[in-house]
Amino acid sequence: MAGQPFRFGTDVWDPSHRFETSWLLSPWLLSFCRALISLYIFATLVFVLVWQCIHDDEHCTASQNQFSYFTSLTFWGLGFYHLAAATHTFTYARSGVALLDRFPRPLQALHSAFYTTVVVFPFIVTAVYWGRLYSGAWFADMYGGWSNVSQHGLNSAFALFEILIPRTDPPPPVHMLWLIILLAMYLALAYVTEASKGFYPYDFLDPGRQGGLVAAYVFGIALGCIVVFGLAWAAVWLRKYITETKLGKDGKFGSGAGRSAGMSDMEMAKPQETTVA
Repeated sequence: MAGQPFRFGTDVWDPSHRFETSWLLSPWLLSFCRALISLYIFATLVFVLVWQCIHDDEHCTASQNQFSYFTSLTFWGLGFYHLAAATHTFTYARSGVALLDRFPRPLQALHSAFYTTVVVFPFIVTAVYWGRLYSGAWFADMYGGWSNVSQHGLNSAFALFEILIPRTDPPPPVHMLWLIILLAMYLALAYVTEASKGFYPYDFLDPGRQGGLVAAYVFGIALGCIVVFGLAWAAVWLRKYITETKLGKDGKFGSGAGRSAGMSDMEMAKPQETTVA
């Protein structure tokens, strides 16, 4: 796949339902947890938009500008991923067949890429915010503290949940390319924002203030993305190794679904032999 980034693959899609099952939680409980996370994220986002419209001197301008920030966009992405993942897990728990299994292969591959963004981008947001943007003084009001902790702290907690709890495989290395492409697209959005609205979402992207350091910041974040991808990949691999190889926790499957004990994904993908009486 690393040499063919535009191919969606031809092997059997997720034969043991790794995207919808957990080594620790039942499919029903996993679906509930993902739905609860999605609900919290969307409630936070809507509350922030409404609060800014009510309390900002320029009314809803700040709310409109939210969609120019990588933080906000990745938080929306977290919400939509957990909503989709909860739906797929719920349908799997209910019938033994996930809604995702019925999707065309390109959409299945995009769901896998979506998962990769969810376990990588939140950590970049958290690191950049608290390491570069945070002023060092705690927020004077309860709203400021809660909204920033939710969007710049809990986001990584939700990403960690998806790394540690489901049975997902480590993301394919080819996804590194698409993560960098998405970051480049956001960089273009930041400069479109400056051209259309007159401000840079982040001061380190402003050539007038940072000069040549802008390139250093851009390449530094891109390199950081690759490092975080590697750490996320290693964490997923380690979770899978400890829970499945060492502890023998093969997974909690839906009724009439899943795989037999000790049966590998490759074995699950093989067509079953039939016997004619």
